Amino acid sequence: MFSGMSNNSIDAKGRVVLPAKFREELGETFYVAQGFGTPCIQVMSKEVFEHFCSQIMQLPANKAMILQYTFTATAVEVSPNSQGRVQLPQTLRENAKLDSDALVIGLNNRIEIWSKSVFEDYVNSQKDQLADAVGSLSFG
Repeated sequence: MFSGMSNNSIDAKGRVVLPAKFREELGETFYVAQGFGTPCIQVMSKEVFEHFCSQIMQLPANKAMILQYTFTATAVEVSPNSQGRVQLPQTLRENAKLDSDALVIGLNNRIEIWSKSVFEDYVNSQKDQLADAVGSLSFG
């Protein structure tokens, strides 16, 4: 279970260090892919990636194809180097508008990597949905 946020930098070679607790849970190899309709990079373990892919294959062809084009086709299997850095493909960095800063966010079964300014703009644009979502929860 991933939770929390950390600010990280992206080096000149397009690598980012993921928090050690995230790397431990992800395993030796894992997947990075385009975000689900948001300008970020998804990071997920092999198991979670395979689970998403099997769900995609169960969908009607028109829905499966768009998810395959935008998610499966962009996915790359990666491994952290000895310093814990992970190579983020240039096309994924460009789609997520990532330059030198990265906000690494734990989201239960996956991680997202965002540009800090893009993330702040996105969250601010979702204020109405936030109020509605919180209203759906029960605290107690």
